[in-house]
Amino acid sequence: MKPGGLLSLTDLTQPDDFPVASHNGPSLADMSSTLPVEPSDIKLDPCAGDASDGQPVKRKKGPAPKMLGNEVCSVCGDKASGFHYNVLSCEGCKGFFRRSVIKSAQYSCKNNGRCEMDMYMRRKCQQCRLRKCREAGMLEQCVLSEEQIRLKKLKKQQEEETARTSTVVTPTPLQEAPTLDPQQQEMIEKLVAMQKQCNKRSFLDRPKVTPWPQSQDLQNREVRQQRFAHFTELAIMSVQEIVDFAKQLPGFLELTREDQIALLKTSTIEIMLLETSRRYNPAIDSITFLKDFSYNKDDFAKAGLQFEFINPIFEFSKGMNDLHLDEAEYALLIAINIFSADRPNVQDHDLVERLQQPYVDALRSYIMIKRPNDHLMFPRMLMKLVSLRTLSSVHSEQVFALRLQDKKLPPLLSEIWDVNE
Repeated sequence: MKPGGLLSLTDLTQPDDFPVASHNGPSLADMSSTLPVEPSDIKLDPCAGDASDGQPVKRKKGPAPKMLGNEVCSVCGDKASGFHYNVLSCEGCKGFFRRSVIKSAQYSCKNNGRCEMDMYMRRKCQQCRLRKCREAGMLEQCVLSEEQIRLKKLKKQQEEETARTSTVVTPTPLQEAPTLDPQQQEMIEKLVAMQKQCNKRSFLDRPKVTPWPQSQDLQNREVRQQRFAHFTELAIMSVQEIVDFAKQLPGFLELTREDQIALLKTSTIEIMLLETSRRYNPAIDSITFLKDFSYNKDDFAKAGLQFEFINPIFEFSKGMNDLHLDEAEYALLIAINIFSADRPNVQDHDLVERLQQPYVDALRSYIMIKRPNDHLMFPRMLMKLVSLRTLSSVHSEQVFALRLQDKKLPPLLSEIWDVNE
């Protein structure tokens, strides 16, 4: 629509217009003689000027007249498909005129511009065809550029999107806000307390860890062994934390010793990586153990680990950090990870699944309460556990290399780490 309510021919004659052929209704000639035209219905459209004298022509507001389907092109006499650029024409002449205008094409006629235009000659003489288009009334100002067409389509898409979003929808009954039942609330509080207790015990054992050497001599064998021993002892303390945490999970000690070993043997590395990500500090791109032991990638490399092993751990830690999980969410993820019935050598799958289910339900409810607008957070967290499996399976050999063979470990810990094999 133009200012003042004018329906421009530009709006009816774009290259992507649909043909307006119809098999009912009066012809163009009939309509021009029978439809009354009031002075108030007349608007001047600068795009609809007369091709011969350049003066605007009067046109009744409203859509283009309906067609019977047997109209012919005003340029070449072929079957017309509709009104294009102010003229009843075929698809071929419509496209030819548009291309000629956009390219500012210059044609030459071998017959000095005297060719009679028809369906045959339209392919032979482009100059006369373009002349005939203009004589028939086609207007260059009605041709849109590619950019104008793109913007018009974009505007149409935006209008359709606005119409969809503004459609009146029958309101659905309001759902009650999700809540944690008392058992879930108590379980989560206990998990967080258990985790803090295990971390505190490790912190108290901090003086027992071999000190990180101050020497920067990378070639000194003794210095390298000291760094390796430092990381090894931290790893053993981490495993001990995981075992202590698992033993306090309701139902874990109900499992056979074989199933306890099977669950911990494969989940331990994954939980270590999960705990590592919880200790990641993006500000300094480092991982902090026991509150004040911080290590960057180079520190891990100095301890003998390869960057092929280090880089994926840091990338996973960054990804977890982006989720901004709290202590309750980490504790629930660890519990879910421990009670995974598909671990190798697990015998009582049904019991393990029953033990896992309350933690899955609690995590889902907790996320719905904490992040009501993020409906993808729950599956996103579970997918992180899948990523952990891939990460731990690739690097398990180097993780298990972090152990002291001459250390006397508790029996359960010894079996988990395969020290006796």
